[in-house]
Amino acid sequence: MTIKLFLCGDVMTGRGIDQILPHPSNPVLYEPDIKDARGYVELAKDVNGPITKPVDFSYIWGDALAELDARSPDVRIVNLETSVTTSDDYWRGRGINYRMNPKNIPCLLAAKIDICCLANNHVLDWGYAGLEETVNALRTAGIKTAGVGRNIEEAQAPAIKNLGKGRKLLVLAFAHESSGVTPDWWASKERAGVSALPDLSERTVESIGKRVHKEKKGGDVVVASIRWGPNWGYEIPKEQSRFAHGLIDKADVDIVHGHSSHHAKGIEVYRNKLVLYGCGDLINDYEGIGGYEEFGSELGLLYFPVIDPLTGHLLGLSMVIMTVTVPAEKGGER
Repeated sequence: MTIKLFLCGDVMTGRGIDQILPHPSNPVLYEPDIKDARGYVELAKDVNGPITKPVDFSYIWGDALAELDARSPDVRIVNLETSVTTSDDYWRGRGINYRMNPKNIPCLLAAKIDICCLANNHVLDWGYAGLEETVNALRTAGIKTAGVGRNIEEAQAPAIKNLGKGRKLLVLAFAHESSGVTPDWWASKERAGVSALPDLSERTVESIGKRVHKEKKGGDVVVASIRWGPNWGYEIPKEQSRFAHGLIDKADVDIVHGHSSHHAKGIEVYRNKLVLYGCGDLINDYEGIGGYEEFGSELGLLYFPVIDPLTGHLLGLSMVIMTVTVPAEKGGER
């Protein structure tokens, strides 16, 4: 038996994306330059041509849906880079606040997403009410969540997907301060928030290992989803590499799923296990925004690893490149 997974980086279904879906949120923004989310739709139209609204829920995935259907992964995992809420209690000082109307969750169901990693720098954009509604809305739709909770215990708990024959996939999600998740968002015993990595030390590896060893049984596969590093740049800091290796060596993690960069970064197979240092963006509303063209952020990657559940070893990896196209009659798609 093998386990086939789908992984990607950021899926940002808020702001301009939310505005073209059937149930757009209140478009008010608190950004320095654009105060209405529909402004991002207009920027996209300037580049890619007309967009007939509302689009259907599958539209935002474009040709990626055909790839997903053809490959039929056992579990589909994304980093959901937005709140899913009607809350108007935006987090002051953030500068950018993403949200998607909970009624637009069918856009995630269109891709049959199983698990949303939420330990990122936008999940609390609309306050604690927004965080609670995000988790409740996703779970009500049958989508598991990892990386946030009403307290530190909940935030650190893995999302678990049963794989049959007594085996399961466990996904633990974390955020490091280098990605913009500041300590005021970290969950604690008394406060809701994000499962944070206080540092990338051996001590933190050991702490994660204790949680993994408590949950993992023979034949289980563990994914550690990590929000770390800046949005731009190809450099992989040595401390990230040491931490990823430590998770594999000492914490019994089978896949390291890194994200934060808006473009794909390097990958590694370490001791026959997969390390993705930065998966890049898959869905966003940035196509009308200039800058950073040298990084090729219009390209997105679908990652399809095949894992041996008895060893956690990588048996194969397919990576499918998606790109934003610009046919005027379609308004652009992935």
